[in-house]
Amino acid sequence: MNTIAALAGRILLSLLFIISGLGKLFDVSSAQAALAGVGLSPDLALPTGLFELIGGLALMFGVATRIFAVLLAGFTLLTILFFHHNLLDHTQVVEALKNLAIAGGLLALFAHRQVAWSYDGLRARRDRESAARDAEMRAARAEGRAEALAETPATRVETVTDVDGNPTGTVAVARRRWWQV
Repeated sequence: MNTIAALAGRILLSLLFIISGLGKLFDVSSAQAALAGVGLSPDLALPTGLFELIGGLALMFGVATRIFAVLLAGFTLLTILFFHHNLLDHTQVVEALKNLAIAGGLLALFAHRQVAWSYDGLRARRDRESAARDAEMRAARAEGRAEALAETPATRVETVTDVDGNPTGTVAVARRRWWQV
């Protein structure tokens, strides 16, 4: 049940940024006017919309979840600083509290790394399986080498002959490896 809740929370948080980013990209002039109204450069409208869209999609699919959670939390806190700083206006206070809650959810996502059903989770699972396979392969190779060394005698027996080629006896000769001289 925790996995389903974590997935649902991640998707719901991401939808907020995806929809907001698309709104800024489809209506750049309104975003530019809002930025100019608070003293920021109107040229930030397009990069802001792209950042929200990319960050929201990354959260939705679980790609670099922790990085984007922190970046989007910082972005959300900056919106309080620039857009909702008038604490005498009730609407502004409600918007600031909403953004604080969103930033809190993003920081919780960062802290708990709920990556089930995400690209990050898939990659971590694949890395663990690959490491286990590599360890098994190294162990099998080492076992094979140990068995080969145990089966191969360290010496071989050669027949010693006299000048005429008649066998005179046998002698044990140390087995040389191909890399030995």
